[in-house]
Amino acid sequence: MFNRFKLLTGLALAIGLAAGATTAQEMAFFRIGTGGTAGTYYPIGGLIANAISNPPGSRPCEEGGSCGVPGLVATAVASNGSVGNINAIMGGSLESGFSQADVATWAQTGTGLWEDQPPADKLRMIANLYPESLHLVARADAGIESVADLKGKRVSLDEPGSGTLVDARIVLEAFGLSESDITPEFLKPDQAADRMRDGAMDAFFFVGGYPAGAIAELASQHKVKLIPIVGEGADKIRAQYSFFATDTVPAGTYEGQATDVQTLSVGAQWVTSADQPEELIYNITKALWNDNTRKMFDAGHAKGKLIRAENATAGVGIPFHPGAEKYYKEIGALK
Repeated sequence: MFNRFKLLTGLALAIGLAAGATTAQEMAFFRIGTGGTAGTYYPIGGLIANAISNPPGSRPCEEGGSCGVPGLVATAVASNGSVGNINAIMGGSLESGFSQADVATWAQTGTGLWEDQPPADKLRMIANLYPESLHLVARADAGIESVADLKGKRVSLDEPGSGTLVDARIVLEAFGLSESDITPEFLKPDQAADRMRDGAMDAFFFVGGYPAGAIAELASQHKVKLIPIVGEGADKIRAQYSFFATDTVPAGTYEGQATDVQTLSVGAQWVTSADQPEELIYNITKALWNDNTRKMFDAGHAKGKLIRAENATAGVGIPFHPGAEKYYKEIGALK
């Protein structure tokens, strides 16, 4: 009896181990490059990672469990932002990432910002997500009322590898300024906010969905103002770069913001590599737009409400991944 029990136990253990091995083999990891933890990309990346994940052993969607891709474990990875994410995707250290629409198009076509570099010709679109507002935040007592007033001021343009840095330089040029006209620094928004609290920073740029965590926290503790990006300079930017649109940060978005502030925006987009399997990206795209994910977006972040399937194919300047394209054709979003 004892030997028979040992035999049955051994068989059960072997079967269990084999099942476990099969489960492990079926598990896939999928990283989403986002941005700094104080911005909008990072929390949105976390929402999407949760939505598309469905680790082995999870309850089925129909039973109240995850409605993500079976066997997939997705994670949001903090990064330098758009440029850094695209380079990491092309280098194979990220499976996907977020990028501003302008940066993604320049990279894939080898134009604009990317004209002196090899094009990221394998860059492919999963979805357009939401508009990103161009924030120019200034200390209330810094004497800054317009972009032109940045001359002679200490201004953070965000860190190298970020889409914000690219757009900040575009704004300066459009308004007749260069980096030599300011004292430039290259800091993440939370670091720039810390410097502003200490009186060592006059203004900083940030491109991201509102409300941005670092700006909201700063505005709750110190008097700051959003500087409008309007007039001839803004018109010049929109005429030269089709990715930019007029935008408004509504009054009350940040503490002390009594009026609407006019600015510009670009689309936040989720991109990947053409080397990713078609079936995987199809299933990820399908999971992104299911009803369960809709609920997560609506409850999870202010910008989540703007992430909608009807906008997924808008403002896209690069090819879709075949898996995403297949899904959008199925739902009639692409012909």
